[in-house]
Amino acid sequence: MSFFRHISNVIIGLDPIISFMYFQLVNKYYVYILANKTNSVLYVGVTNNLERRIYEHKNKQMPGFTEKYNVSKLVWYEECSDVKAAIQREKNLKKWKRSWKNALIEKENPDYKDLCSELE
Repeated sequence: MSFFRHISNVIIGLDPIISFMYFQLVNKYYVYILANKTNSVLYVGVTNNLERRIYEHKNKQMPGFTEKYNVSKLVWYEECSDVKAAIQREKNLKKWKRSWKNALIEKENPDYKDLCSELE
């Protein structure tokens, strides 16, 4: 039995409020937008571990679009507690016009700063 599964089983046996709070903390999903150095290319993604995923992008461990276009600067993200909601949000954002994505980013990050330091 994995450590995580063992801990989960122990917590489930505890007070229901504690169990609920634990799983709210564990079940986090993130929708995020990355940009390249000049902010001319954007990428929308979803993950359950934002720190790990950004590390993978920055270290070019994920072949594909972000590696090809050097997209690794985290410029926007939001947290979701429901995986289906996070995936749907990602799909919706991917359909948005570029100007809408820019407005979303600029609302909270007008200078397109790399938000990685917020994750530590």
